[in-house]
Amino acid sequence: MELQANDRAKIFGGTATRELAARIAAERGQKLGEVTVSRFSDGEFQPSYEETVRGSVVFIVQSTMPPSDNLFELLMMVDAAKRASAQRIVAVMPYFGFARQDRKDKPRVSIGAKLVANMLTAAGVDRIMTMDLHADQIQGFFEVPVDHLFASSIFLPHIQGLRLPNLLMAAPDTGGTKRANAYAKHLGVDMAICYKQRKVANKVDSMTVIGDVAGKDVVLIDDMVDTAGTLTKAAAMMMEQGASSVRAMCTHAVLSGPAFERIQESALEELIVTDTIPIAQAKLQATPKIKQLSVAQLFADVIRRVQQHESISSHFIIA
Repeated sequence: MELQANDRAKIFGGTATRELAARIAAERGQKLGEVTVSRFSDGEFQPSYEETVRGSVVFIVQSTMPPSDNLFELLMMVDAAKRASAQRIVAVMPYFGFARQDRKDKPRVSIGAKLVANMLTAAGVDRIMTMDLHADQIQGFFEVPVDHLFASSIFLPHIQGLRLPNLLMAAPDTGGTKRANAYAKHLGVDMAICYKQRKVANKVDSMTVIGDVAGKDVVLIDDMVDTAGTLTKAAAMMMEQGASSVRAMCTHAVLSGPAFERIQESALEELIVTDTIPIAQAKLQATPKIKQLSVAQLFADVIRRVQQHESISSHFIIA
């Protein structure tokens, strides 16, 4: 769709997700806005808009995965747009970093997700657009509107296209039960749950499967894959209990530590992820089990609808 002459929306991309931002802009029929990031020898940096944003609705696309420079760059871009007299500023955060820190799970720790929300509000955002938050209640941390999109509108057609004869949806842990159940109900299939116990973060101590997976084509569904320890252990257990095949779909490909090696050596047929977090082409080529779907068209359409004050609820196939 071509933008009208009086359409004052401009899309800019942060360093972390510049390619995704360019794809979103292309889907909107426009060029990505020009922004440069000057870097100093001591590590400081300064974003600068190289075109006017006065009176414009500014969409800033930036995922906030580590390092924390990605978050701070987004904050500085918001501040710069505000000081340049942008009419409205929308932070498009395909991946919302620090979302796992949504509560105090032990004494004397920060609620990092709330802190990030406070910083974005202080910087001057008027709206947040994000996808598959680790915890839905993070929307309530903001005093501005939050458009919380779901990868189900991308994943469900892909699952249906696989035409698996004995499909079964599964959650790799109890925290993902609601998500897996929503997929199972929409597709009219059964589900299974993996119950895991951890003594330290990123390391699974023990795991059991709840549900009958024998003879089933299992699809594990989750919001993110980090070290892939849980996912690969769940896949191995499913196969041990007689599953015909095991696949996984995870929105955010954090993929830290030994994740790529674990996935390639695992019992998984394939791992489907989105491009909310960029993956180096060399890594994708070295790990052919990982397939990537783009969220660019989805975000482009939601940006159009927000700009034209239209409903976006049609994108919520399941929530």
